[in-house]
Amino acid sequence: MEPSLVKSAERTVRILEALAASPQKLSLSELQQRVGYPRSSLHALLRTLAELKWIESDETRLAYGIGPHALLTGTAYLDKDPALPLAHETLEDLRAEVGHTVHYARRDDAHVLYLASRESREELRVISRVGRRLPAHVTALGQALLAELTDNEIAATLPERLEGITAHSYTDRAALIAELDRVRVRGWAYEREQGTAGVACVACAVDYRIPATDAISCSMPAGLPEDQIEKIIDALVRHTRKLAATLRREGIR
Repeated sequence: MEPSLVKSAERTVRILEALAASPQKLSLSELQQRVGYPRSSLHALLRTLAELKWIESDETRLAYGIGPHALLTGTAYLDKDPALPLAHETLEDLRAEVGHTVHYARRDDAHVLYLASRESREELRVISRVGRRLPAHVTALGQALLAELTDNEIAATLPERLEGITAHSYTDRAALIAELDRVRVRGWAYEREQGTAGVACVACAVDYRIPATDAISCSMPAGLPEDQIEKIIDALVRHTRKLAATLRREGIR
């Protein structure tokens, strides 16, 4: 832990992050294994967070998950971001043109955080990606944003070990760096089944900040013909550049 961090505040945040990352509620023992805090202090923090509705327990009061007040805070972040209203318009226009699912995300250290999505009308997705956080190196969004950094900055940002999500994910650092060089040359990132089996994705950075922190992507079936992919890339680059120019003109940083 960094010396500047207040221990109780840092522990509270780590507990919330661990619960948010878990697909199901966690018992006290499971949570202790993940965060490594003493059982007594962990139990006291959980009781306080539950009383404040940041977390909630199951009927047995033996397992814990994220509570409704965590949602209020996350929604406030989205509501107050000045770039998102314009990004929403761009996603609507892009989806109308290409017909596939489109996303707007922001780099969060070695991850990307999904801030907005517009789903394809032909594809059914039960769970929205908004609020989801994925490793940058396995997504086109993340690769487009990592390519905005220098190699030294990338080395400082990525974890020592690159974990794969599918058999196609980059787990070799040198191979990833070589791909990021290609992204820089062509101006957009493309990944095929690196994050989700059967899905390919193309992404482009929204360069209204230096280096760019945000990107837009389009997801599509992995077997799409080359000519269709080229049309999607053309539309994505056009809409992303237009959005970046608008954000700069509006003075949004």
